[in-house]
Amino acid sequence: MTELLNFTTGTRAIGCVSAIAIICATAANAAELNLMMSNVDAKTTVLAEFAERYKATNPDVEITLNLVGYNVIREQLPVQLEAGTGPDLAFVTNLGGLNSYYVDLTPYVDAADWEAAYGAVLPWYRAGAPDGIFGYHSEMTVTGPYVNLTMFEEAEVEVPAPGATWEDWADATQQVMDATGSYAGMVMDRSGHRFAGPAMSYGAKYFDADGNFVVDDGFREFAGLMMEWHGSGLMPADIWPAVSGSKYANGNEMFFNQDVAFYMSGSWNTANVQQNVGDKFDFAVVPVPCGPAGCGIMPGGQGLVAFKSGDAEKEEAAAKFVDWMAADEQAREWAARTFAIPANSRLQAEGLDYVGAGASEAIANGLNAFTAMAAAAAKQTPQAYLMQGNANNSLFFNSTIKYLGSALNGELTLEEALEKIEADVTAK
Repeated sequence: MTELLNFTTGTRAIGCVSAIAIICATAANAAELNLMMSNVDAKTTVLAEFAERYKATNPDVEITLNLVGYNVIREQLPVQLEAGTGPDLAFVTNLGGLNSYYVDLTPYVDAADWEAAYGAVLPWYRAGAPDGIFGYHSEMTVTGPYVNLTMFEEAEVEVPAPGATWEDWADATQQVMDATGSYAGMVMDRSGHRFAGPAMSYGAKYFDADGNFVVDDGFREFAGLMMEWHGSGLMPADIWPAVSGSKYANGNEMFFNQDVAFYMSGSWNTANVQQNVGDKFDFAVVPVPCGPAGCGIMPGGQGLVAFKSGDAEKEEAAAKFVDWMAADEQAREWAARTFAIPANSRLQAEGLDYVGAGASEAIANGLNAFTAMAAAAAKQTPQAYLMQGNANNSLFFNSTIKYLGSALNGELTLEEALEKIEADVTAK
């Protein structure tokens, strides 16, 4: 049972449906579009407002928001698309990997304007194609940590300064853990994407000179640190070791409940953190810890794409909605209200009023900190941007989760896990 929001009457009703529908008087020949998005944060409410607004000026388009868990988008959406049963639109994070299913927006948009605004990220959607416009990068993201300042204060432990290493943070959070009796000290989302930035800090290149994926000494060194921290209890057994296969898991609840003082997540989580932490404790986004090869992050984010359906009318309607969302006016409001870093270069230069959109000073400062991290990483670890644009990056990310998770729960040795990661990626 899910809640059906009637935007015409403002009333609420309970119905046996799997989506939030934009219900308005609809012309008989309306293009009915299904838009899939993750229901894990507050963005769904904002998008429902946007869809209602678009409907008001485009009454011949009916948009249904199909809200699903993030794992559905990661694992089931590719299967649906291959079977021809996928949605018309979706917010996706596997940007290049689904490229063959995207509608090329070029015939429906001002291509020169799109290149001017989004030129830096358009290649991520092309998956090797030389041109074409395949998606609106609705949220530029950067991986990085959230820190519970109240726990550090109660423990009388100084927060490590910018430039501190992962080992420095491990020492500091161990002290906080010991002083406060917290369940663990640090937690990281169970994600190969989240692991990649720290691994790059220790020299992981992810590609050899010929562009092939590799598991190298830098990857091995940070994987060893993960083993050490889980073995000591500094990192909890509830996330990486406890979940099977290549399933994603996040550490949100552990951070919200003050079970840990340090949470490696990313900029996309800012609105969710603010909403759930409230006034329970003080927190901040801090510069990402460093290693001998720099201070690695993974850029990324999500984008709104239209999928091929074989129905020219629906494809055109979907493409035009994507174009409308990407326009400066909507993109500015979307980024400000969802506390996201815009990918639109004009909006990056202009800056956004996050506080005016409801963000706390901590969130606004955090988003600025994330932006600074992205700029630094582009110089220190350029392989991060190469990795993000590779159509096969999910193979490496998923293998990392699967086999490193097996090592962390004792099913494999670390060396066995690393061998399986490399063999798995090479075979595929």
